[in-house]
Amino acid sequence: MKTKTRVRSESRSQLGLIIFRFKKNKLAIFGLCVLGVLLLIVLSAPLYADYENAIRQDIPHAFQKPGVDGHILGTDAYGRDLFTRMVFGGRISLLAGLSVVILALTAGVTVGGIAGYFGGSIDTIIMRVVDIFMAVPALLLSLAICTALGEGARNMVIALMVADIPRIARITRSSILTLRDQEFIEAAKCCGTSTFRIIVKHILPNGIGPVIVTATLTLGSAILNIASLGFLGVGINAPTPEWGTILSDNKAHIRYYPYLGLIPGIAIAISVMCVNFVGDGLRDALDPKMKK
Repeated sequence: MKTKTRVRSESRSQLGLIIFRFKKNKLAIFGLCVLGVLLLIVLSAPLYADYENAIRQDIPHAFQKPGVDGHILGTDAYGRDLFTRMVFGGRISLLAGLSVVILALTAGVTVGGIAGYFGGSIDTIIMRVVDIFMAVPALLLSLAICTALGEGARNMVIALMVADIPRIARITRSSILTLRDQEFIEAAKCCGTSTFRIIVKHILPNGIGPVIVTATLTLGSAILNIASLGFLGVGINAPTPEWGTILSDNKAHIRYYPYLGLIPGIAIAISVMCVNFVGDGLRDALDPKMKK
């Protein structure tokens, strides 16, 4: 009982130390708070906004400036309320980005864990396949997959997930290679511990830090890539709102109505910037060199 209590207290103290370091990074706290507010706004959108206003065209009221006739952010070229399109578009941009990261993290950790732990020919085959995918820029690979699968949120998430798996797999493999031959792993093998338990209970908890940081930074690139695919017309189907699609729909009118480009552009920039702030904070908190 004393041993179990000691292990639990050490785990809690390590978690508390990570949280303490993270709190010291003011930019990371700021980014986390802004992301929390953005998620609260977009997730609660059905409570205060009507989705019909985001897709229903009202040409006579097109290009109304922000604040006119109850339109907080104005209207676009088709008379659709820009505020409503932004909040419902944020649901796709942010939640699809989270879905991409979760799926890519699950697949990447699995692939990288198998390659790093077993090594040999398994590692060689898996890493050569990963190298093939990493030779193609992520956005270009996503664009090709989206073009092949067709438009739609599901196909877009699949395309971005496939493009992000190689980087996470390589980071996971590197972390596992540094731990695979450690003494506590050899001791677990000598005690007859199963391979699955060694990976789940010993290797992943000790090497997951860089993977978490990579996944956090991947969220920022996923949000940006979702907007890029929407802007290029291969992401979300029209008239479904999404930040990149909103930019694409109004690109011909941005010169005379700058708010049509500034508002979605600022939303994308703030989201990606705050995600990167949180990623930097996690990197500092999980860095072993920072431990005292």
